[in-house]
Amino acid sequence: IFFLSFFFLLLGILGEDALLPAPQNISILSTNMKHFLTWSPVIIQGETVRYSVEFQGEYEREYANESWIPICECSLITATVCNITDDISATVAYNLRVRADIGVGRSEWGTLEGFFNRITTSLTPPLMKVIADGYHLLVELEDMGPAFQFCVLYWKKGQESRMQRKVVKEVGSVVHLDTMEAGPDYCVKAQTYVEAINRSSSFSQTQCVRAQGGRSVWLVTALISSAGFAVAALTLPFLTWKTSKAFQYSFFFSIPASLLLSCQKHCAFVLQKVSEPPTQLILCGSEEAEQCDLTVRVMPTEEVLRLWIQ
Repeated sequence: IFFLSFFFLLLGILGEDALLPAPQNISILSTNMKHFLTWSPVIIQGETVRYSVEFQGEYEREYANESWIPICECSLITATVCNITDDISATVAYNLRVRADIGVGRSEWGTLEGFFNRITTSLTPPLMKVIADGYHLLVELEDMGPAFQFCVLYWKKGQESRMQRKVVKEVGSVVHLDTMEAGPDYCVKAQTYVEAINRSSSFSQTQCVRAQGGRSVWLVTALISSAGFAVAALTLPFLTWKTSKAFQYSFFFSIPASLLLSCQKHCAFVLQKVSEPPTQLILCGSEEAEQCDLTVRVMPTEEVLRLWIQ
């Protein structure tokens, strides 16, 4: 009875293996140096099917007796996709295979048709944001991982023949490209580059920006300058006139005594009092008008200041 039971158990196991098909439609999706092995699910009614993945590189084929290495992260998983990025670490041809498991039953290995080399990965342009910070042209690039560098081209719109190039190897913050002039647009585009496979992506769509407030700053400066010239043009004649009046009154205050003495010989002095003494008026005789035509009035300081302000 014991041997009979063991025979039926072994027959059941073999029959289960025979009924468990190998995974089909095995393929690789590879974009921007991230690689995923996918396959179609194996469906067994009422059972949970698990999968295991192994890979074989150039070294295993040529120097390790064509051995296979299990991918630990993809051992007995229920998903039908496996991230093999960390295991595909060299730019050589890899072979991969998948097996289905139910309990102690296992299917045959389903093998990837052909080999996979990461050099065939699809590279996409980086996501980027072009920023105008005043007169500074900045660009913010997507962080795609340590394997990626970026080639950035920028130029003044309408001067594509003078396009400039900048290689960005580390992406941690915004990158300063150039100092812009006020007025014209500045345009930027970028592509990714992976040194490990010596390949570049296509360029991103061009983005253009203009110096923030460039024209308004020039306009404000021009208006301020014009206003300054206008104020100066109006104020200067007034200041000149006021200064001349001040010099005039200053002259009357500083007449030398010798001049007054000489004028006494030909002129008659008439003292005239006013409300704010002292005030003196010198009148010249009509017959001596040609010799002495000088009228001197000594005025109080307060009156001089009042006349100047007027």
